[in-house]
Amino acid sequence: MLIYSDVLERHEAPVPAEADLDQVRQAVDAAHEALAAKQRDDGHWVFELEADATIPAEYVLLEHYLDRIDDALEQRIGVYLRRIQGDHGGWPLYHDGGFDMSASVKAYFALKAIGDDIDAPHMKRAREAILDRGGAARTNVFTRIQMALFGEVPWRATPVMPVELMLMPKAAFFSMWNMSYWSRTVVAPLLVLRALEPKAINPRGIHIQELFVKPPEEVTDWIRGPYRSVWGRVFKQVDTLLRPIEPHFPEAVRKKAIKTAIDFIEPRLSEGGLGAIYPAMANVVMMYRALGVPDDDPRAAQAWRGVQDLLVNNGEETYCQPCVSPVWDTGLSGLAMAEAASGPGATKPKETRERLRKSMEWLRERQILDVKGDWAINCPDVRPGGWAFQYENDYYPDVDDTAVVGMLLHREDADGNKEAIERAREWIIGMQSRDGGWGAFDIDNDLDALNHIPFADHGALLDPPTADVSARCVSFLSELGHPEDRAVIARGMEYLRKEQEPEGCWFGRWGTNYIYGTWSVLCAFNAAGVAHDDPAVERAVRWLESVQREDGGWGEDCATFEGAAPGQYDQSLPTQTAWAVLGLMAVGRRDSEAVKRGISYLVAAQDKKGEWHEQPYNAVGFPKVFYLRYHGYKQFFPLMALSRFRNLGLSNSGRVEYGF
Repeated sequence: MLIYSDVLERHEAPVPAEADLDQVRQAVDAAHEALAAKQRDDGHWVFELEADATIPAEYVLLEHYLDRIDDALEQRIGVYLRRIQGDHGGWPLYHDGGFDMSASVKAYFALKAIGDDIDAPHMKRAREAILDRGGAARTNVFTRIQMALFGEVPWRATPVMPVELMLMPKAAFFSMWNMSYWSRTVVAPLLVLRALEPKAINPRGIHIQELFVKPPEEVTDWIRGPYRSVWGRVFKQVDTLLRPIEPHFPEAVRKKAIKTAIDFIEPRLSEGGLGAIYPAMANVVMMYRALGVPDDDPRAAQAWRGVQDLLVNNGEETYCQPCVSPVWDTGLSGLAMAEAASGPGATKPKETRERLRKSMEWLRERQILDVKGDWAINCPDVRPGGWAFQYENDYYPDVDDTAVVGMLLHREDADGNKEAIERAREWIIGMQSRDGGWGAFDIDNDLDALNHIPFADHGALLDPPTADVSARCVSFLSELGHPEDRAVIARGMEYLRKEQEPEGCWFGRWGTNYIYGTWSVLCAFNAAGVAHDDPAVERAVRWLESVQREDGGWGEDCATFEGAAPGQYDQSLPTQTAWAVLGLMAVGRRDSEAVKRGISYLVAAQDKKGEWHEQPYNAVGFPKVFYLRYHGYKQFFPLMALSRFRNLGLSNSGRVEYGF
């Protein structure tokens, strides 16, 4: 476990003076104006969504795989990759994180492809760091697949994943339908690539053999531990047994399996790409090239456009996002703007209502009402009614997004949005898992043994229920207040109570981390009518207050997913501070010293443009493997927190009346 106590003592900032209500009002007005300025003409918001070096590096390698090289673009990506290199010589998975082997190998490979001299100081430092830690042979499965596509390692460096898996029914253990949505969409085109074993064009002949401690052909332990359970050892033996057999699978069966994979992929293609996430989209592009489909074929052209749309050009730098987040950003921005425009001290209520009217219209147009996505395999009788995370991803609506959008529509215009809200409610109820919780995209997607197959060395093949998503669903249903939903809410609450950690906090699966989870659950407890002196609530409050920093703020970084103490970091951050005070205010602590100090921190940290700034990452894709930085979080969550503090101080009840 990482210990931050020494770091904390060295980095404490002066405690800001307690902010008075006039200062809070001014901060709300400025933040409201700043967020309003970022709204698109059609009513939606979308902010950058940044990951680590992996995605931009993979994009560069994709261009070299295809021989579709844009030198000017790659030079800008090179500027980005060099800037985020760590002091340890390699590349981390998040801001100020430790060395990560796979990210470092991909970044080095990409920079070499871009044209960086391997004897340049930054390349030499990276190479030494990689070799000191065992070399490129010790990368994860996805990186070894990337290297196999370029001929840097033999295909035996990757696990056996026969394309015939596409033929297995859901009842089969290794069925694709037992994997999460993201795994399903990434794996389907990858299985085709694995069957065809194509090789990158690589027109400039870029190779990275200098990153191996010994030649790849001499490596014999590509698939090795440490295993997370006995299942890992069992599946390693299965992999060993399958290797000599797989090449002899009947050709007719293989062709049928490839066709099944394509038949799975193509209905799910859209302008957003397969699954609307980069790894799946890039695999489809490479799959079509391997199948001999011309680049100007409408399917291949559409797949390539989807990848291009993920690029963010910031002048001298360019990077590639893992996906885009317009529905999520619009729902959360809308709720923050609604809070600011509420109450006796409302900020520009008339103008804001008009802005949110456009937002709601934009959101209603994107509700998925006619497509039964992959989620329906476990609940075929439930009507669709959710929203995707991205602009277009109809087969994969997001439970969390749907609950957030539903709360915005209900708060702003319950009667006018009645039909959309009811369809969202119906779908959310249908998506509840057997244990009372909710996953992000699937129901009962919890066959844990699958996380121990050699292919799943990232340990994130599944989408089981989590406290943060479940809390959002409880908040949404409780806010609607239908008596017939009480049993559903009660099961959700039972799940949340079981998930509370010994310290009193909750794990945050999709945000960083225990502060995020605890805020989410406290909002749900309040919405569901749990007494503010309930023992679970009081334990959570004590925990939040115990991790407040001397400057009044809260901070937590991604190291808490890797064993660091929950709720701690070496600096306070606007996003985590907003979550903490929102959580405390939800359970009646608006006038506590902890909340007042947190509000003072937020007021003091705001710049003259009404914005906040933070570099650390604030979310997670896969704990320990893939982290995210939502650029909008530091803007709309502080606005929501300050507005709520103002509103509660002027209200008669002093109680948060909404689920979020």
